[in-house]
Amino acid sequence: RWIKFEEKVEDGGERWSVPHVPALPLYSLFQLRTCLQKGTMLLDLDATSFKEIIDKALSGQPEEAELQPALRERLTALLLLQPQHQPTKSLLQLLAELGLSPCRGRKWLSHQAPSRCLQPGAAHGLCCSLSFFTGKAKGRSEPRTQISKTPLKEQLRNRFKKKVLPGAEAAHVAVGEVEFLEKPFAAFIRLRCAVSLGSLAEVSLPSRFLFILLGPPKVKSYHEVGRAMATLLTDELFHRAARQAEHREDLIAGIEAFLDELIVLPPGKWDPSTRIPPPSHLPSPHRRTAVDPPDQQPHGNGDMTAAGDRASAGHPHSGEELERTGRLFGGLLRDIRRKAQWYGSDFSDALHPQCLSAVLYIYLVTVTNAITFGGMLGDATANMQGVLESFLGTAFAGFIFCLFSGQPLTILSSTGPVLVFERLLFSFSQEHSLDYLEFRLWIGLWVAFFGVMLVATEASHLVRYFTRFTEEGFCALISLIFIYDSLKKMLSLADAFPINWQYRLDNVTSYSCTCNLRRLLNPILTCLTTLHHPPLPSIHHPDETSTNLTPCHFAGLSRTQCLGRGGHLLGTSCQYVPDVTLISFLLFGGTFLFCTTLKRFRSSRYFPVGVRKLVGDFAVILAILASCAVDAVLGLETPKLLVPSELKPTNPARGWIVFPFGANPWWVCLVSAVPAVLVTILIFMDQQITAVILNRREYKLQKGAGFHLDLLCVSLLMVVTSVTGLPWYVSATVISLAHMDSLRKESATSAPGEHPKFLGIREQRLSGLAVFILMGVSVFMAPVLKHIPMPVLYGVFLHMGVTALNSIQLMDRVRLLLMPAKHQPDLAYLRHVPLRRVHLFTVIQLLCLALLWVLKSTTAAIIFPVMV
Repeated sequence: RWIKFEEKVEDGGERWSVPHVPALPLYSLFQLRTCLQKGTMLLDLDATSFKEIIDKALSGQPEEAELQPALRERLTALLLLQPQHQPTKSLLQLLAELGLSPCRGRKWLSHQAPSRCLQPGAAHGLCCSLSFFTGKAKGRSEPRTQISKTPLKEQLRNRFKKKVLPGAEAAHVAVGEVEFLEKPFAAFIRLRCAVSLGSLAEVSLPSRFLFILLGPPKVKSYHEVGRAMATLLTDELFHRAARQAEHREDLIAGIEAFLDELIVLPPGKWDPSTRIPPPSHLPSPHRRTAVDPPDQQPHGNGDMTAAGDRASAGHPHSGEELERTGRLFGGLLRDIRRKAQWYGSDFSDALHPQCLSAVLYIYLVTVTNAITFGGMLGDATANMQGVLESFLGTAFAGFIFCLFSGQPLTILSSTGPVLVFERLLFSFSQEHSLDYLEFRLWIGLWVAFFGVMLVATEASHLVRYFTRFTEEGFCALISLIFIYDSLKKMLSLADAFPINWQYRLDNVTSYSCTCNLRRLLNPILTCLTTLHHPPLPSIHHPDETSTNLTPCHFAGLSRTQCLGRGGHLLGTSCQYVPDVTLISFLLFGGTFLFCTTLKRFRSSRYFPVGVRKLVGDFAVILAILASCAVDAVLGLETPKLLVPSELKPTNPARGWIVFPFGANPWWVCLVSAVPAVLVTILIFMDQQITAVILNRREYKLQKGAGFHLDLLCVSLLMVVTSVTGLPWYVSATVISLAHMDSLRKESATSAPGEHPKFLGIREQRLSGLAVFILMGVSVFMAPVLKHIPMPVLYGVFLHMGVTALNSIQLMDRVRLLLMPAKHQPDLAYLRHVPLRRVHLFTVIQLLCLALLWVLKSTTAAIIFPVMV
């Protein structure tokens, strides 16, 4: 059978082979062309049953080839016999049939194998079926039933129908040896309207094409001719020619066009029994029809035009989103009109289990990111902005942005350049005795004003000048920052939970830790601390009457109790924390490997496709749950996720509203415009570069972008976050890419051997809204979140950084630098661009990336988006 690719029944008749590219003998195509030239051909035949089709095909022969009435009756009876199908059985069905004898006699009528091919541009697909007749017609010993006019129960229950796309049609090919015929009989039939032919096909589908070739046993090529016909009918271009053919010559021209594209493998250099695996990507029919003649195709690697076309295929710069209207706010109004028509579907399209997986995944990532940046902001601003402000700001800004933005798949977050600016601004305010929050409020108001002016003048059209070089450099830098920060956080655990490198097993008797209560008792009492501590007796000063305490009274003191009573620890093992650093690194690496492995499980060979998709969609959540379970079983005190439990400012000296006047001189509101220009450039570049990356054509977004609307939302949010003293937010590249990756859509049905097709991204607003609603209520979920180890979330950060880094072409070209030419993959741009030019481009890009890394590590990091 064929479903785009050929499958054969293996010896024993119980198992279909793996799908493979059909390899045809050249003579079979020539013989097929001869059959179509000389045989019966009925185009646009009106018939409603298989018997009516057979009767018209046998009566429509030319006079010189007309069969005798007796032969026609025998041939009709033969063709109307019920074919023996080879159903696709599940594992449970095969196990249930183990008791049956596997020895079965050779059938007079072999299996019937369907082949399906959905044609792009056609309203319906095609499904072929091949029947092969062998043996003597009069030698059969078993009575056989005729084809039923209605589908059989086996057809309706056939699991194989799940592989067929809705709207597919069937075609049937019947070939074989018949002893009572003296010369071959060939017929090609195309019905005017597709009709159901009862139990003829393996699955119940309407049929349109039929091909019959029967003849005497002296000719041994019937089977190969039938394979050639089935292969042609699964070819997109020939199928189109067969549907549109009006005369016999049109069908022959379709075969000639197929032969023109034929590639011959030399017999001495290839084993015909080898099964060629299906390719990962098939050329589109449009490219096949527009292919250059062989003498005009470039054979070298010096043609730069094709490479340039391919390089620009992933950019959205040609879309109408970035075309200037010449009117104030013209681009914004066009964005609103474009997105308004999709607003309802932005919620209905989210009703899918995949969105639940994306919500949980991005929520945990966003929580970790808010805690990380909140802690760093607290250190940089003396807790004027801390973890709680980071939580509330992320929840509010993200919710509003997802509700009204032009690209709701974007996730807002604090970024490194903003953090650097906050640190510099706080230091400047302290040095010049200015109120930090009031100074910051005026800068935020100016930034919002400048942002609205950029929207009004359609400045976002400058995005069209961002090239792949810029996008890849920015995405690589942000990805490397995620990878570096996750590794840095893990290495810092060695300070919080030090490893006792001097530990020796032979010296275990000399290791101890005691509690010194010198301040409480005149004699120095040292008691060995243990994990099991009974209720402590009341402790009195030695000057009082009850001074009958002995050292054993303090044998139950824990480390916390000892330090709480004013004592201090003495001993060689007081700073030893067993196994915490090791298990933290194991959880970190295990989570990363779990995420990577389960994501790839979607394309594995194990389990049904539904199970693979479910595991792939919930890969990150399953990895987090598995790592948390391991941590809970071991019971070690690994660092856990801690979220604020009270709704009050981190610094008690500040309130929730920042007033514009009172603490600073009046001229501060005017001077603030100078740093606001720098922040505006930073916000604009950071926001728009991320927007360009997210709206690439390769993501197949259907609802359009909203560059002007997104910038307006970010600018207006600057007002609210500045007035409330919350952090400033802009699009987070890596988290947004992870959000889109978790919402990838693939074709639900695919032929065996065919890889699922990427259909685009599940574009909706509900997942982002749910993430930020959960962020807002995280304060009340602290008892649950405290069981998640931080190393697990750092492992997710590492997975996000590596995934985003591998998604850009730069990494492919970096690998080429380390490969000998003979081992390099057959990439499209290597066919058209000289290798030295590719390496030069890569080296320049790496040098610029290194310069950006050095720049972001200094106080000049605030200008790094401009340098990009």
